[in-house]
Amino acid sequence: MTLLLAAIIVAITLGITFWASRRNTSTADFYVAGGRISAGQNGVAIAGDYMSAASFLGITGLIALNGYDGFMYSVGWFIAYLTVLFIVAEPLRNLGKYTLADMLVYRLKDPKVRMYAAISTIVVSTFYMIAQVVGAGSLISLLSGGVLKANVAIPLVGVLMIIYVVVGGMLATTWVQIVKAVLLMFATILMTVLILNRFGWSFSNLLGQAEAKNGAEFLGAGVKYKNPIDLISLGLALVLGTAGLPHILVRFYTVPTAQDARKSVVWAMVLIGAFYVMTAFMGNAANVLVGKDVITAANAAGNMAAPLLAQALFGGAGTVGGEFGLAFVTAVAFATILAVVAGLTISASTSFTHDIYNGIFRGGQATDREEFRVARLATVGVGIVAIILGLMAQTQNVAFLVALAFAIAASSNLPVILFTLFWKRFNATGAVWGITGGILTCLLLIAVSPNVRGIDPPEKTTGRHLVQAPAIFPLENPGIVSIPAGFLFAVLGTMLGASRRNEGEDERAFEDMQFRAYTGAGADGSVAAHD
Repeated sequence: MTLLLAAIIVAITLGITFWASRRNTSTADFYVAGGRISAGQNGVAIAGDYMSAASFLGITGLIALNGYDGFMYSVGWFIAYLTVLFIVAEPLRNLGKYTLADMLVYRLKDPKVRMYAAISTIVVSTFYMIAQVVGAGSLISLLSGGVLKANVAIPLVGVLMIIYVVVGGMLATTWVQIVKAVLLMFATILMTVLILNRFGWSFSNLLGQAEAKNGAEFLGAGVKYKNPIDLISLGLALVLGTAGLPHILVRFYTVPTAQDARKSVVWAMVLIGAFYVMTAFMGNAANVLVGKDVITAANAAGNMAAPLLAQALFGGAGTVGGEFGLAFVTAVAFATILAVVAGLTISASTSFTHDIYNGIFRGGQATDREEFRVARLATVGVGIVAIILGLMAQTQNVAFLVALAFAIAASSNLPVILFTLFWKRFNATGAVWGITGGILTCLLLIAVSPNVRGIDPPEKTTGRHLVQAPAIFPLENPGIVSIPAGFLFAVLGTMLGASRRNEGEDERAFEDMQFRAYTGAGADGSVAAHD
């Protein structure tokens, strides 16, 4: 039953892909669906892109195992869209064409900025993609009753992801994300209704049983994050990281106008807000109805809490209803992974092809046909890298992995975006320093943090630390240090790269950028600049 439902979803999404392939004839079609997606469609697609395996599987598992601390992921990810709505969406749509680097280069006019912005895009997308394929490995292993191990499942997802993007481009990716968002919202609402029915339509009753089972500390901070600074660091990464996520930002190029970009965010926030509220119901219900021991036995990081909860809600293990519930939710989660991975893949391959290959190596002179062909080849390369890295990170919780991607985005991309939009003195040197300093600081702190370093007991066979040595940096998420570091590097680079000879030119570029960013004049070739 589970395999059948998953196969049906794959068949539907492949059908969409081959339908879209007939409209995928140019680089504009491949990168941004020709800018023809409506605000409502794009909003649902953004929600589909954002409500990833980390949200459905990882957060449900984190709440089931850690209570309040796990729910902080939901709060951080939802609040983050306020930054996107009020600061980023409209200027990005008016200044760029295909990628984040387009926006930065429009003002800073330096090829080095395009190169470093592209590298940042690829690094962030890679970390995010690892989380999705890790979740896929766990899911397909569960789907097949353990017959297909993660070592087989992860390459399978990689192949499907390559097909979606190479054949259908952004149009196929968008509609796969829309189908996935509708399925995920339906499954989540259905499970929430069944949970409320099971607990007398009282969330308070559900929390009371969770407290009785785990102790009062389960409903307060400190189960997972003993150090409150760690929780603050996580919150900063989640709230600020969304505005720097390349696969989310590229979606604002798929709509016709900046107004549609803003409307897209509002649509997305409605769906995302409702979904993240419901994760509190699912996580606590999984703790009460399934139990920590069963959840960790299925997957040490807790990624299988949602499918096991569905099995319990629909009748329990061994019943027809229980097996259908498990099958349906697992298949929906599988669709979630396919959609998000497709979005990440097209973001990374677009940045490589448009920014690095055409923008740097070919000086912007590559033909549309040539760029289209390289974009498809880049997609295959990105898929292969994702498969290899996913196989190396099988034991990590997917929500944690995505949180690290958010920290990198907030540390490298966000400072440069904000300074480009609002700081008149900001220059190309500052952008290069900000991106490089943010990424390196974040990666260095991750490498010496408890995520990578730690001494495991000999009997522990899953979730082993990569380095068997005490952690040097004490926090799991580096955001509280790496985000200010990104801003600081950007400021230092700007000061060191300042030149009186270029001050007048830089000021005119800033004024031109602001005029276009907030009026849209010239965004579609109507007016080049204001007088």
